[in-house]
This record gives sequence, C-alpha cells and structure tokens, in this order.
Amino acid sequence: MLIEGADRFGLSQLHQFRGRVGRGEHKSYCILMSENPSQLAQERLSALERTRDGFQLAEVDLEMRGPGDFFGTRQSGLPSLRMAQLSDRDLLDMARHEATSIIEKDPELALEEHATLAAQVARFMERVSAEFT
Repeated sequence: MLIEGADRFGLSQLHQFRGRVGRGEHKSYCILMSENPSQLAQERLSALERTRDGFQLAEVDLEMRGPGDFFGTRQSGLPSLRMAQLSDRDLLDMARHEATSIIEKDPELALEEHATLAAQVARFMERVSAEFT
C-alpha cells in the first residue's frame, strides 16, 4: 500500500490503513509518502514507525496536534467538543478501562444501569447523522 500525503492524515487513520496490509500469505509493505513534511509531521510519522499500539498512537497524535475540532473542521449545528484535559494519561487510562468494562459487560447498552449512557449515545448519533445527511 502506498499512501501519498501521509502527513495530512491522523496517526489513527494511518494505523488503520497499515492494518489492512499483510493479511495474506505474501510479504507486504505500507509506504508513507510526504512531499515536504514539517518537523511535526516527521515526528508523527516516526511515531508510527516505532509502535503498533493504536491507543498509544492516538495519544501521541493528541499531544502533537492537539484535539482540534471533533470532526476536523467546525461543523454547523454541533457544539465544540468539551472534554477534560486529555494530556492526563492517568485519566485517559481510567476512561479507557471503564469504557472497555462497560462494553464487555453490556455491548448493546441494554442494561438499566446503562440507560442514561445509551440515551446520550443515541442523541449524539442522531445529531451526527443529521449533520451528514
């Protein structure tokens, strides 16, 4: 796989692309091309070379590029994403652990104890869907 302009993608996206390569019996490669990458872009692409852990790459991307807007550009009708300071690794680890526990226990969010969360997810998905239709 050859990805041109790799510096324009998020590390998580590049990690997903890379994961599509090498699933068959033949040796394969994922080549990332960038015409004139900035120092920041070079550091981000180097991070991709160093690890295969998607969560770690997302943290690196967040540290280097910042959170930005939720969809990459400001979407009309959707408020800016409000969140805690995501540079706090302990908070990220706790949130990931809690989210994993909930999804393992109740992937459909059907249990009564998850009713509020299920309603919030449904409202969010409706808003996102409305923005893209």
